[in-house]
Amino acid sequence: MEHLSIKEIHDRLSELEGWEMHGSEIVKDFEFEDSKKAIEFANKVAEEADRQQHHPSINIRYNKVMIMLTTHDANGLTHMDFKLARVIEQLI
Repeated sequence: MEHLSIKEIHDRLSELEGWEMHGSEIVKDFEFEDSKKAIEFANKVAEEADRQQHHPSINIRYNKVMIMLTTHDANGLTHMDFKLARVIEQLI
């Protein structure tokens, strides 16, 4: 699987609110009312990641969840990262 060009990445990022490129990842911070809601969200993300067989890095800090997506096999960002990011947006 080939990674996306910088132009393709920026075009796709423009369609996703709050996602930013950090190195070879796209990243977004989500904030919730409390830690329970943050963990529930992270669990939903994990379940969807299993369905898609594409796993993000997830960092939970009390009521904040940071999601980091990249395709390790491609050494960069692919359509899979943006597909999962769009689904994650719907899980909120």
